[in-house]
Amino acid sequence: MNGSDDERLPAWVTWRRRLFPDANLLLLPGRRPALVDSGFVGHAQETAAWARARAGAIALVVNTHWHSDHVGGNALLQAQGAGVAASAPDAQAVARRDPGCCLAEYLDQPVSPYTVDEPLHDGQVLRLGDTDWQVIRTPGHTPGHLSLWQPEERLLVVGDALSDYDVGWVNLALDGPDAAATALASLRRMADLSPRVLLPSHGPIPADPGTAFATALRRARRLVDDPAGAVWYGARRIFAFALMIREGIPVADVEPYLHARAWLADAARLLGRTSEALAAELVETMLRSGAVVLRDGRLHASAEYTPVAAESLRVPFPRAWPTTAPARAEAPNPQ
Repeated sequence: MNGSDDERLPAWVTWRRRLFPDANLLLLPGRRPALVDSGFVGHAQETAAWARARAGAIALVVNTHWHSDHVGGNALLQAQGAGVAASAPDAQAVARRDPGCCLAEYLDQPVSPYTVDEPLHDGQVLRLGDTDWQVIRTPGHTPGHLSLWQPEERLLVVGDALSDYDVGWVNLALDGPDAAATALASLRRMADLSPRVLLPSHGPIPADPGTAFATALRRARRLVDDPAGAVWYGARRIFAFALMIREGIPVADVEPYLHARAWLADAARLLGRTSEALAAELVETMLRSGAVVLRDGRLHASAEYTPVAAESLRVPFPRAWPTTAPARAEAPNPQ
């Protein structure tokens, strides 16, 4: 029995759906126990304990991309002996300790310092658990985004490229005006594999992969055709995440918080507004749509999420990460 109780998954797959601010978990026990993505830093202890209880010592963590909800448990799992694998672009930036790593400071989403032990390249075959998976480069949501393909069972790990209800937001300011078209091309590449099961990073396993791809392709095309809409889409997603990890923000502090954010300044520039005007409009439109709610003097995200302890957010931004790799336990033997 796999951990999701989904009969479409083979017995050697353990899949766990999680609420924001975490990503779903894919655990592959076996001779090389592996975990795909590691959730948010505020829940790292829970992630590591869950994985160890079901697979023993984790040998490898594979990140679909480097956003905070996917790499937050890396540091703890690495300290416990796991290696970390990520796309080559992400690996190179983390190795250099670029200030922009994980977009942690840009998005104001904390990530504990980690290193990448295994850079991954398109088409590379990776042993996870007791099975081989192919690395599929799928940029768009981030330039380093990757997916994982298991051809025998036709399982496709899609990261944030799509879900049962959404597609990943794109950053036109940092990644250029073609980011949405790149995401659309990646979706087409994944659809061409004709997977039997999609494993998204958020939400449930889609009942019908073909329908999920058709919906995602339509939504991605809208992001290409409407760049302003794509900017708004990203801004709403980023702001909702900020509210989730902080258990809301006091009403008086909301607009000053937004005025200080680099992502909002970039969005305002692309939309031809001032940061102040965009912040006010963002709050107003999200309140009107019900995406955020006012409760007890604080603005909250209305979507269901898992609370985060405030002290867990107090980790350094990448510009202050140590340049040497953290000490770790002896890695488990994959043989």
